[in-house]
Amino acid sequence: MTAAERSEQVLTAAVQAFAESGYAATKTDDIARRAGVSQPYVIRLFGTKQQLFVAALNKVCGRIEEVFRATELDPNDDVEDKLCTLGKSFDVFLAERELPLVLLHGVAGSSDPVIGEHTRDRFGRIYRLIEELSGADTHRTRTFVATGMLLTIMTAMQVAGPDAIAVPWAQEVLVDIEGSNNPAS
Repeated sequence: MTAAERSEQVLTAAVQAFAESGYAATKTDDIARRAGVSQPYVIRLFGTKQQLFVAALNKVCGRIEEVFRATELDPNDDVEDKLCTLGKSFDVFLAERELPLVLLHGVAGSSDPVIGEHTRDRFGRIYRLIEELSGADTHRTRTFVATGMLLTIMTAMQVAGPDAIAVPWAQEVLVDIEGSNNPAS
């Protein structure tokens, strides 16, 4: 295995571990064990646990951006249709459970100056990407992102997404979102 492949293997293990346990509770030993490498090797690759978390957050946010960029938008559609099409991309985002969880752990860890700086930057890039792809104004982009974050939180609570636990209030919210004909409107 090349160094780049080994680094990617460690980063994938880190995304899984941080998604499960969060930043504070995840140990680099756990990540090393998942990746099949030594803990000193993880540190040699990424420096600190903080730097590894930032790399994991960047990987997750990059995947989120990739999902939105891969969405086939018709340039002739109006803003609402483009947002609706982008909203359907949330199914991919939410099905890859590590994505919303690591994003939420990044938000929760934002009191750490380094993590906070990276989380704000990456979240802002996602916001601007949605704005750019859809042509939506600030209000519509904010509404789209707010609904997306609600779905993200609900997925983290396991009341939305592929393996959702049926809870009446969550079902009501999901029906309302689906009824608006836009998963993120």
